Amino acid sequence: MTTAVATPTRRTLPAPATFVLLTSIVLFFLAGSSAPTPLYARYAADWGFTASTTTVVFGVYAVAVLASLLVGGRLSDHVGRRPVLLAGVAGQLVAMVVFTTATGVPELLAARVLQGLATGAAAAAVGAALVDVSARHGALTNAVAAPLGTATGSIGAALLVAHLPQPTHLVYDLLAAVFVVQGIGVLLMAETVAARPGARASLRPTISAPAAARRALTVAVPALLAGWSIAGLYGALGPAIVRELTHSTSAVAGGASLAVVAGTAGLAVYVLRAVDPRRTLAVVLPLMAVGIAITLVGVEAASEAVFFAGSVVAGATFGGVFSASIRATLPLAAAHERAGVLSLVYVASYVGLGIPAIVAGYLVVHGSGLRETVVEYGAAVVVLAAGAFVALVRAGRPAGAGADAEPFDDRLPARPAVERAAV
Repeated sequence: MTTAVATPTRRTLPAPATFVLLTSIVLFFLAGSSAPTPLYARYAADWGFTASTTTVVFGVYAVAVLASLLVGGRLSDHVGRRPVLLAGVAGQLVAMVVFTTATGVPELLAARVLQGLATGAAAAAVGAALVDVSARHGALTNAVAAPLGTATGSIGAALLVAHLPQPTHLVYDLLAAVFVVQGIGVLLMAETVAARPGARASLRPTISAPAAARRALTVAVPALLAGWSIAGLYGALGPAIVRELTHSTSAVAGGASLAVVAGTAGLAVYVLRAVDPRRTLAVVLPLMAVGIAITLVGVEAASEAVFFAGSVVAGATFGGVFSASIRATLPLAAAHERAGVLSLVYVASYVGLGIPAIVAGYLVVHGSGLRETVVEYGAAVVVLAAGAFVALVRAGRPAGAGADAEPFDDRLPARPAVERAAV
C-alpha cells in the first residue's frame, strides 16, 4: 500500500485499517441509498402516493448526487480527503434522522436530497482516497464495493422490514450507528493527499478531465450511461414489476430485483478484474442487450423465473461496464486529479441512473402503464448500449501508443516520489 503525504505527527489509523474504513464508507453509503427501495410500497400504502411519486423519490436522489458532484466533486483534490469525507458522513447522519421522523412525502424527498448531497460529496473523495492508499487495489475495491453496497442495502432493508418491528425506523437507526463509527474513523485516519490551492475555483461546476484520461472517458461515459440506466430501471420500477409478476406485497420480493442486479454486478466486477477493460466492454455491451431482452420476455410472459434470469445477465453487464470504466480512467490520473476524474465517472453514472427513472415514472402513470413503460425503458437501454459499443469501436487502439494515449490501459502513470513512499 502507498500513501500520498508524509508521515503524520499525530497518531492515526494504519494504512490497512484506513483502506478497510474507506471500503466500508463506499459500501454503506450505497447501502443507504438503496435501503428505502423495499419500503416504497409501505410508504405508498401509508401516504397514498402513486408509482410516479416513487420514481420521483428515487430520481431526486440521483439529481442531488449530480448537483453535489458537479459542485464539490473536485474539492478533495484541493482541501484533502478527510474534510470532504467528514461532511459526507455528517450529511448521511442528518438524512437518517429525517428518514426516521418522516410523516409524508415532503420529508421523504428531503431525506433523499440530503442523502444524495452527502453521497455526491463523498463519492469522488472516497474513491480517490482508496487509490491514494493502494494504487494496486483501490480502483477495483471501489468498483466492487459500490454494487455490493447497493445489493446489501436493498435486501438487508427488506429482511428487516419483513421480520423485525418498526420497519420504517430500524434500518435507518442501524445505518446511523454505522455512520457514527465511520465518522470517528475518518477523524482518526491520516490525510492521503496534500492540500493544494484552488479550492474555491474547484467549486465552479465544470466538465473537464486531465488530458491523459480524456480518450478513455469518451468511451467510458456512454458505457456508464447504459450500465447505470439498468440500475435505474430496477431501483425505480423493480419492486412494482416483481409485485405484478408474483402478486406478492412482500418487502423481500420488492427488494429482490435490485439486490439480484447489484449483487451480480459486484460479482462480475471481481471476476473480470484482470480482464483488459476494452475487451470487457466489447463483450458486456452486446450482452447487455441480451440481458434486457430476456428481462422483457419475462415481463411480457409474466414469468418470474425468466425475469430474474434476465436480471442476472443484465446485472453482470452493469458490473462489467462499471469495472471497466473505472479501471480504464482512474489510474490515468495523478493524485491531485483523481477526485475530478471519479467525479466525471459518477456524473455520467447518476445521469444514467436518475433521468430515465424519472421519465419512466411519469410514463407509468400518464403514459401506457407499467409493462409498456418497462418495454420502452428496456429499448432505451439497448440503444444506449449500442451507442456505447459504437464509441468503443470508433475509439480503437492507436498502434504504438504509450500508456497515456491508450483508451483502455489501467497502468498507473508515473507518480512523484512522495506518493510512492511505502507504508
